[in-house]
Amino acid sequence: MNIDVTQENINFFQCFSSKSKLHIIELLSKQARNIGDLATILGVSSAIITRHINEMERVGIVRSNLEPGIRGQQKLCSLAINEANLNFMTTQDNGHQPTVLSIPIGQFSNFYIEPTCGLASTQQYIGMVDDPRYFNNPDATKAGIIWFQSGYVEYTLPSYLFDHANTIKSLTISLEICSEYPRYKNDHPSDILFSLNSCPLGYWTSPGSFGGKKGLYTPAWFTCGTEYGLLKRLMVNHEGTFIDGKLISPVTIDTLKLSNKTNQILRISSPKEVEHPGGVTLFGKGFGNHDQDIIVTVSY
Repeated sequence: MNIDVTQENINFFQCFSSKSKLHIIELLSKQARNIGDLATILGVSSAIITRHINEMERVGIVRSNLEPGIRGQQKLCSLAINEANLNFMTTQDNGHQPTVLSIPIGQFSNFYIEPTCGLASTQQYIGMVDDPRYFNNPDATKAGIIWFQSGYVEYTLPSYLFDHANTIKSLTISLEICSEYPRYKNDHPSDILFSLNSCPLGYWTSPGSFGGKKGLYTPAWFTCGTEYGLLKRLMVNHEGTFIDGKLISPVTIDTLKLSNKTNQILRISSPKEVEHPGGVTLFGKGFGNHDQDIIVTVSY
């Protein structure tokens, strides 16, 4: 992973700002550990460890997966990267600050889906569950969670994000996502494909559709089963396409030929013709473990 020493990456550097966080990284460099083990070793509460892990997940340092444990499911944490190269000679002096856009997950511009499926706002279900027609409901824009077994949803990235296309270093998309299974199934893998303007960026395999306990932000009334996902960070730069720092395809920024003349279309799909056709669940504000929508960042 290459990191520019800029204010844009302050969240990355804050992951090294305390002895506790450094101790967590040191422990995970030797082996994967669950939240309880880390809390015991550091002598702090599980809530504090969870907060630290969430911060490191957001910037791609740590990844977490749910695994079978002695008392049900456990959150097993491991390092997502082996090294990080700091770039002090950055191009931020070109006067172009990073552009950030937050897209509510209900504001998809196109879709084709097959059941099981559904949408919900923080207040109620939107239409009937397992009826794709309700994805055309005007209230769909209020959705804080959407799920579907197969098909895709598309989001429009407006052209003004790419006003300085010739100097773009990276395009980053951060979102909370997992598989889809009726109710939930923690060990239900799904091969999820990300594409931009019909160019496949690569697959990420979600390990499951997570339930069994409430998501930190999921409303108490929501009882469909899947409660939270994993926060994933998709990045395309001049070296390739990465998920949480791991290369998933050779597609680069140059390959995409980004331009401020046209909108770009982000597609998130669950194809049928894959090894693990396991569906998609997307979490926005008010649902899951991370109170955010789809965050798009263009860096120069």
